[in-house]
Amino acid sequence: MSDYDTIQIVKEKALKGERLERDTIISLLEIDPDSENAETLGAAAREVAAAVTGNSASVWASIGVDYKKCAMNCDFCAFGNKWGIVKVESERSPQEIIELARRFVSHGARWITLRTTQFYGIDRLIQIVRDIRSSVPGKYEIVVNTGEFDDVQAKLLSGAGAQMVYHTIRLREGINTRFKPENRIATLESVNSSPLDLAYLVEPVGIEHTDPEIADILLTALKYNARLCGVMARVPLPRTPLSAYPQISERRHAQIVAVTRLACGVHAPNICAHPPSQLAIDWGANVVVVETGAIPRDTDNCKDEWKGFDMNTARTYFENSGYSFYPGGN
Repeated sequence: MSDYDTIQIVKEKALKGERLERDTIISLLEIDPDSENAETLGAAAREVAAAVTGNSASVWASIGVDYKKCAMNCDFCAFGNKWGIVKVESERSPQEIIELARRFVSHGARWITLRTTQFYGIDRLIQIVRDIRSSVPGKYEIVVNTGEFDDVQAKLLSGAGAQMVYHTIRLREGINTRFKPENRIATLESVNSSPLDLAYLVEPVGIEHTDPEIADILLTALKYNARLCGVMARVPLPRTPLSAYPQISERRHAQIVAVTRLACGVHAPNICAHPPSQLAIDWGANVVVVETGAIPRDTDNCKDEWKGFDMNTARTYFENSGYSFYPGGN
């Protein structure tokens, strides 16, 4: 069967809510991202995106809470203590976080994400969630992106006003990270047993990763019932162990996004591309990230939006691809 025929069959399966087999996902990942078949793949994914989202797109606004050295020393993360990137540690105050959340919500962000380092206190995070929920009116969801937690803490986060958790098994977990995969899985299980939704991106994708590895991480997202999925490219950082490996091309990133869209179908209707990419949006992503503060993909603590990508730019990207913007905000 030709790649073209496979793509048409996969598109119909996605629209019907049928799951894709691992071998099929791998075959789509094997398509040359610079080929005409990749264009066909992207067009099919964009068609599915329009059908399952009502052709609407949204912004994921992420606030880096604490800029601190981390003892886990993941090979791709700026916070690793061994890499010496973080020189002066700092932390945003609760009032600063509330004001940032209010600004993002007022500009239409659908999700307000609190991103912390691994060992930020869960009780402190729960209090920040409460503070935002009580101080910032509007139509938005609060997401936490933090370290490991258990069933009790998951329910406390939900009770405080959080709706979603960002958590993943990263590519080569336990090899390029110092985490035990079983501990990451335990947290995914806790999210599943709570009222919280799961956001799970295939990440951090680099040129070093194989198609079967990428397929397995994507299938893990579906196994744990991710409602938001997508693809995050690894950003090479100086002094980190993976710095010699370049970032994947925009077309390869967009191709993996397209495959993710088709594999997730109706099960994870929101698909995120990060870093933001116009091509990835054209090929099926309907979510991009606007972020500020401590960012694990940068050597600085960003005072403004990362690389200048703000809410207005996100709207422009969506409009360029023909999406309507999700009516979040006040």
